[in-house]
Amino acid sequence: MYLEDSKIIVIKIGSSLLIDESKRIRKKWLTEFAKDIRDLIKKNKKIIIVSSGAIAMGCKKLNLNKKNLKLDKSQAVASIGQIELMNLFSEIFFKLKINISQILLTLEDTEQRRRALNAKRTFDNLFQLGFIPIVNENDSTATTEIKYGDNDRLASRVAQISGADLLILLSDVDGLYTKNPKIYKKAKLFKEIKNIDSEIEKIATKSISEHGTGGMKTKIDAAKICQLSGCQMVIANGLSTRPIKKIIDKNYCTWFLPKISKLDARKKWIIGSVSPKGELIIDDGAKKALSNGKSLLAAGIKKVSGKFQKGDHVKVLDNQNFECARGLSSFSSDEILKIMGHHSKEIQKLLGYIAKSEVIHKDDIVEI
Repeated sequence: MYLEDSKIIVIKIGSSLLIDESKRIRKKWLTEFAKDIRDLIKKNKKIIIVSSGAIAMGCKKLNLNKKNLKLDKSQAVASIGQIELMNLFSEIFFKLKINISQILLTLEDTEQRRRALNAKRTFDNLFQLGFIPIVNENDSTATTEIKYGDNDRLASRVAQISGADLLILLSDVDGLYTKNPKIYKKAKLFKEIKNIDSEIEKIATKSISEHGTGGMKTKIDAAKICQLSGCQMVIANGLSTRPIKKIIDKNYCTWFLPKISKLDARKKWIIGSVSPKGELIIDDGAKKALSNGKSLLAAGIKKVSGKFQKGDHVKVLDNQNFECARGLSSFSSDEILKIMGHHSKEIQKLLGYIAKSEVIHKDDIVEI
């Protein structure tokens, strides 16, 4: 069972799971879902919840219909709904002694390297503190049309940057069928998908709901991201009580298997797309440390080239100016100029504030 083997799990909840067709909040469902989360925590799983529903909650409070809302009104309604949504989670999770926090993200936050790196560090620190991050799309500041309740792609990006092993998309369907099961009784459920081809794309049809614009198409898009991130993904029916337990017990859902390992995906993410903003020339000792899987420390840096900020992509060169690695810098070029050649214990004194001890963490560097 893929779920049992996963250490970091992202769970996405759709709007239709939180609010029913009569616009009533499904408190009983959320209470049972929280019990699932409690059981996962007992198994030492690290959990991130991505929740839709801010605009739905706002519309409920204001007695509005989402279909009549324009973008600027949607943003205002979302800001009202965020408070209602987090109050709901806080009330129910508190009863089970589950600590929660809120993170507001946009797709841009997850797709820009520096922002993504900061988000990852926040997730890691919340895990260490024993809190579950509840991620909501920052609909109140969105500049493009708000896709109401559609956080599938955002959830896959959260899974990617957090290094998750599994993304669970809880929806009002069991998974991906050969045909629409609401129309065709003989439609069969795909239990496992390794490759998303043109036929799978055609099968993915949009579901219709007042409380969400997400459908199977957005879930397939999310699966593509996960497959290239080394992360497993499952689409499962969340309408029943204890939906996570049901996945474990019955496994009646659709699994999407990754195409590459998490490590290979991480390397691709670090090396690919964006051109390096600068260069760090290191000594032989630092080069040896990197080859042994260690982090790059300030003491081993001899020279800094280029202008870059924290989180930017940099090249690492050896004494002969040959590129030996690439990574994401934990410091700006100006900061490194002040601390290079010095011991990690001296960094706080040199910069005047508490900072990380590694210039490039071992998880953020790839040997070339």
